[in-house]
Amino acid sequence: MRTRVIILSFLIVSSILSSGCRNKSIPVFDGERAYGYLKSQCDFGPRNPNSRGHQECLNYLYEKLTGTTDVCRKQSFSYYDSVRQDTLHLTNVIASYNTKSQRRVMLCAHWDTRPWADREADSSLHNTPIIGANDGASGVAILLELAGIFRVSPPPFGIDIALFDGEDYGKEGQTEGWLLGSKYFVRNIGGYRPLLVILLDMVGDSNLEIYREEYSSTYAGRYVDLIWKIAGIEQATGFLPETKHAVYDDHIPFLQAGIPAVDIIDIEYEYWHMLADTPDKCSAKSLSEVGRVMARLIYDDRIGLGAK
Repeated sequence: MRTRVIILSFLIVSSILSSGCRNKSIPVFDGERAYGYLKSQCDFGPRNPNSRGHQECLNYLYEKLTGTTDVCRKQSFSYYDSVRQDTLHLTNVIASYNTKSQRRVMLCAHWDTRPWADREADSSLHNTPIIGANDGASGVAILLELAGIFRVSPPPFGIDIALFDGEDYGKEGQTEGWLLGSKYFVRNIGGYRPLLVILLDMVGDSNLEIYREEYSSTYAGRYVDLIWKIAGIEQATGFLPETKHAVYDDHIPFLQAGIPAVDIIDIEYEYWHMLADTPDKCSAKSLSEVGRVMARLIYDDRIGLGAK
């Protein structure tokens, strides 16, 4: 009898622990499929503005997102580079889910790649465009996988996915030329006011180390705390507890507009703005860690953004 009681108690405890680890209402995020999306983007080559790869990738991204929702649009605009005397033709892609909900959250990433490998030790390579597997394709890959999830399992509140163009065009040490897509979006935001904006940038590094970004912690601290709490539940070891680095990234225009925004970024990436930023430096495991955190944040009705 004592043995039966012990076994029964063990089964009850195991059941409780199991249900705490994975709520049945949370869809499974497929890191391998996300990695496939990363490689597909890189197969177009560099996606710097006005390049062939840029146009081909735009067509691909729009096609992928329109396959997951009836509400997807292109936001096209131009930027004149007075130094190079060149006009950039840029396009943001925005897809919406659960459009009837007034309570909305934006998930975003930049999809362009840097036109210059200006962190290469060999200065003769500085004008060579990069592939941008981590810096460009990784955040988009996670959002494409989430979009597929949203198609099958509609989110409990409104979600808008935004793929911003022209993030990586600026010169280091200057603010002009960076964040072109997100700046344009916020300038034309109208009455749109999401509860929260979450930016995914450089989140595919095989050696994932995501610190709490300083601007995010200062202006959206409670959301940072929630995301890191969920990362702990998901045993996402790439999320580190320290606050480190103030990053000028696509979340900044939203913060300046008074909209809470969190930048999830591994800024200490060894191959940042270098030609070696290729798919072999990224992993499905890292994409899965970040994707699982996002899925629980959205779908967990106990502690996520839609908690009751």
